Amino acid sequence: MDQLVKLFKALGDKNRIRIVKMLQQKDLCVCEITAILELATSTVSKHLSILKDANLIGDHKKGKWVEYYLKTAGNNLFINGLLPLIAFWLNDDEQVKSDSVRLKTTDRSQLCNL
Repeated sequence: MDQLVKLFKALGDKNRIRIVKMLQQKDLCVCEITAILELATSTVSKHLSILKDANLIGDHKKGKWVEYYLKTAGNNLFINGLLPLIAFWLNDDEQVKSDSVRLKTTDRSQLCNL
């Protein structure tokens, strides 16, 4: 039960749900997520940490960037059951639609100072 509670707590924040919805579209670096959410990098990092601790997301190094991705394959039955549902939820929400549009025009090479 603790694992399910941790998962729902991780999804219990609007910005974390927005991050999950964005990661359903493509892998993102912190700079991209920060730009789209219009939050401080430290705030976004905290949200990512909570999502990672709940085993919803992972990260890997890709060139200059650390990319975050949605963990779609795994042995967690709760996550495997929820992620397909989340893919269909909130697609008509104005904030989610706005995030999706901004995601298409966000260029990490212009955002990240590496």
